[in-house]
Amino acid sequence: MIDIELVRKNIEVVKRNLKIRGYPTELADQLYNLDREWRDLKGELDRLRAEKNRLSEQISKNRSEDLIMKVRDMNTRIADMEKRESELAKRRKEIWEIIPNILDESVPIGKDDSENVEIRRWGDMLRKNTVNHYDLPDFMFDYGSKLAGHRFTVLRGKIAKLERALINYMLDLASINGYTEMSVPHMVRPEIMYGTGQLPKFEEELYRIERDNLYLIPTAEVPLTNLHKDEILEETDLPKYYTAFTPCYRREAGAYGKDIKGLIRQHQFYKVELVKITLPEQSRVEHEKMLRDAESVLQGLELPYRVIVLCSGDTGFSSAKTYDIEVWLPSQERYREISSVSNCTDFQSRRIPLRFRRGNRIEYPHTLNGSGVAVGRALIALVENHWEDRGVRIPKKLQSYIGTDYLELNL
Repeated sequence: MIDIELVRKNIEVVKRNLKIRGYPTELADQLYNLDREWRDLKGELDRLRAEKNRLSEQISKNRSEDLIMKVRDMNTRIADMEKRESELAKRRKEIWEIIPNILDESVPIGKDDSENVEIRRWGDMLRKNTVNHYDLPDFMFDYGSKLAGHRFTVLRGKIAKLERALINYMLDLASINGYTEMSVPHMVRPEIMYGTGQLPKFEEELYRIERDNLYLIPTAEVPLTNLHKDEILEETDLPKYYTAFTPCYRREAGAYGKDIKGLIRQHQFYKVELVKITLPEQSRVEHEKMLRDAESVLQGLELPYRVIVLCSGDTGFSSAKTYDIEVWLPSQERYREISSVSNCTDFQSRRIPLRFRRGNRIEYPHTLNGSGVAVGRALIALVENHWEDRGVRIPKKLQSYIGTDYLELNL
């Protein structure tokens, strides 16, 4: 969540941020007023409690009936005020936790994804469609539907092996780039989802196991970023680089009718995630480095892509700035997102909470996350961009993982 001092001292910055993100600016006023009322009441409560303690000490020396009655009256007032303070604190938190992160000053202003800005392209696009991945029988969409319903897929044989090769390639490359590989739970407690910003705002997108009050993770960002929850790290501990391969589970509640065919939009998919925890003054540089790390995956796979920076209206709730990498898919003759690389500044670390010690001060580090990359979409792009005759040409960087330079597939 944002620093409450910004609301107290420079509310116009918060209002402008809400406006360019497409949120109602009234949220800032509501939070400001609730916070002021809560602080005033809390100050009065502290004063009354101190006065009560002073009178109680007098009673211990002189049990005056007047003093006893006065303390009783104060106890009643304090109880009423504590109830009111608790209600105000709850309402204050409810507004505070739905206000998005403050955008970086370099983020372009725009209303939606149509106003995102392209930065660069890499590789040559194959404009002629040679194969649609969903026409290949080893992508067994009917079997996925039979087992689990719509937006689930079974992969068979060489395609399943190619998926595994991609995962190992991505993890090894992340390790080369300095990330420590982690194996993390695929289910987490609600407070872990809250820490990275999935709750309460995105509840409808999540799979919840009600009996155990656990959530299936939508990305490894969630457990990786929360690894040091409630800890105070030392300045010398930072930066920390983590990576993990996990399945990701998303309801895709707002995607009805989108990408019905193929592997593009699934309820369960695989991803290699990159996470950084950095000093605040280093996060912009680390953001650019993480983007290059994600790009190196696609360059090694010899897949054409472009990089865009998301505009204000398309930037995610927890992010201050996000780059998307979009890979070229010949079957659709368009670029499709394969990685989002975000700098969340101190927004998540305040929610988690996660802190670090610098000298005599306790501060909040910055957190960053990026896909390194989405495995399913990389699999599609690899098959479609490198299709030759009756199979897939395997890029040099991937050959040791699959054991061949050409993978013949069933048609």
